[in-house]
Amino acid sequence: MIYVVRHGQTDLNKEGRLQGRHGLQLNEHGMAQAKSLRESLNDIKFDKVYSSPQERAIQTSEIATGMKAIIDNRLDVFDLGEADTLKRGEVKMAGVVPDSSVYRGVEDINTFIKRIFEFMNQLKDEYGTKNVNILLSGHRCTTGCIGSYFEGIPKDGNVLRYSSDNGQYKIYKFH
Repeated sequence: MIYVVRHGQTDLNKEGRLQGRHGLQLNEHGMAQAKSLRESLNDIKFDKVYSSPQERAIQTSEIATGMKAIIDNRLDVFDLGEADTLKRGEVKMAGVVPDSSVYRGVEDINTFIKRIFEFMNQLKDEYGTKNVNILLSGHRCTTGCIGSYFEGIPKDGNVLRYSSDNGQYKIYKFH
């Protein structure tokens, strides 16, 4: 089974700001969410734990499982460029991402989806037929995109609809 976890809360989440690669570590509430996650996953023996390189995702995965996470840059948060850490309501959006004609450095959504799907295809090739439990720790965008890998990309392109709330998870299985 694939357990897809969204990191616990940070102060930027609490303040309603976009949080990308300039994000923060877990705040006190985020730490409590990770510990609560550990309680809900207590009966699961994980064979592998993978995480985004962002500290908040690493903290969540390691607190939740008690295991050292394998960092994979393909699970990194969507690069928000100059929109990173801005208040959510103040950012000019182009669909579900900041408008790259307004903010420099915004990652191309198709490139983002491609890197997540490449990671998932590699995972499926390696573990798809095995009876293993794998935890993937990421962000709203990465957990949503992983959900799209299993559920299909929505017609409107909004992969975020498959993401979890902070400190929550979804379970998927390779077919």
